Amino acid sequence: MNKLIAIIGPTGIGKTSLALDLAKKYRGEIVNADSRQVYRYMDIGTAKPSPAELKSVPHHLIDIINPDDDFSLAEYQKLAYQSINDIQSRGKIPLLVGGSGQYIWATIEGWVIPAVSPDMAFRRKLEQKAAEGKADELYRELTLVDPVAAAKIDSRNVRRVIRALEVNRQGKDTFSSLRRKQSPLFDVQIIGLTTSRKTLYARVDARVDVMFTAGFVDEVKGLISRGYALDLPAMSSIGYREIGQYLNGKMTLEEAIYRIKVGTHRFIRQQYTWFRLEDERIHWFDMEQSRFSEIEQLVAEWIKD
Repeated sequence: MNKLIAIIGPTGIGKTSLALDLAKKYRGEIVNADSRQVYRYMDIGTAKPSPAELKSVPHHLIDIINPDDDFSLAEYQKLAYQSINDIQSRGKIPLLVGGSGQYIWATIEGWVIPAVSPDMAFRRKLEQKAAEGKADELYRELTLVDPVAAAKIDSRNVRRVIRALEVNRQGKDTFSSLRRKQSPLFDVQIIGLTTSRKTLYARVDARVDVMFTAGFVDEVKGLISRGYALDLPAMSSIGYREIGQYLNGKMTLEEAIYRIKVGTHRFIRQQYTWFRLEDERIHWFDMEQSRFSEIEQLVAEWIKD
């Protein structure tokens, strides 16, 4: 079977750095599995690889849509398979890299994603309800009709909540029950990066400070000047939402920075519900204790086999 390396773990753990090192050593190419790095013009707040890093190793599925474009999990999966197959056809190794659990597992496990057409009238009705401050009611409705799906969807991800309700409304089956899996498509080596929560929180707090020094506020101003409204799903990402509230005078800059850090900590905890430390498919490495040579040895032996 065609080989695929997946590098997963919480935000700020060092996935990009490891992926670049492995790609250079094993003639690999990187396939993005971060649900926010697909958007153009959103660079600082999504911690995209730098221009130099993007140039050093071929990258796929970064900067492929505008912030106001619709983009589904099914569309991502299709593009990911196209990229992976293209890389493998040229005799290179694809590295699927990111912290978006749905993107990772939909690709690795071959999810059969519900083929339910959008009901735009129903969707707009629910979007209007969310805009009126009733997003919590939508999530509570989802917990009643499909608690399995609700447990896997962030309550603040209004777009995903609405999609799940939309699928449940149109089909006889629930959103969660329709997510079947195909036979394995790849010979996958899954490398998980982790560390203590205390260390990880300190890392991401420092990274948030660097983002503001690098011009995060100006990036959001630039998006607004391009006509991208703050209520777009893409602009609801951690950081963009808080800076938007700061620019609208709803909070101070200091409060925005604090809320971004707290929100990122919460997001990290959610990521670990997708990437479980007890998952035997994942080879976990503690970044405070492990060395690159250990990970490289694992990959080398796997490639040889």
